[in-house]
Amino acid sequence: MADTDSKNTPERHRQTRPLNSTCRKHLRFGWWSLFCFVTIGLLLEALHGFKVPWYLDPAFKTRRLVWTLGHAHGTLLALVHIAFALSVHITEVSETRSLRLASVCLIAASIFLPGGFLLGGIFLYSGDPGLGIALVPLGAICLMAGCLVTSLRHLK
Repeated sequence: MADTDSKNTPERHRQTRPLNSTCRKHLRFGWWSLFCFVTIGLLLEALHGFKVPWYLDPAFKTRRLVWTLGHAHGTLLALVHIAFALSVHITEVSETRSLRLASVCLIAASIFLPGGFLLGGIFLYSGDPGLGIALVPLGAICLMAGCLVTSLRHLK
């Protein structure tokens, strides 16, 4: 019978590298963001399920749309943080100024983009979202910058 002792497998002898601070920060931010935005999604489902008038009435169609967009963008960006952290770890990128710039841009995007949608749905003006929606383009620019810096500097 073959020796099936798990200590003889190559995986057992492989050494793991410690995560650098950027990896830890983005893994933490990503998982907490995912928790928060999944919770927001459940709350939106509850508003729909309990047929809350200030959420479901036709006059508040814009609120439903921007809150759904905020939830969706926040959830997606949480996954982007986890992917960013894993990419930095796998490619063994060292802590550089461009890595810090990408990190700051991605965090800013994760605050401004979904936050703008969520804030825009709190107060509606004649069917249009509130002033918070102005944060959305800023968040989109931050996301584009973070992706660009990451792809140009770290994933060669």
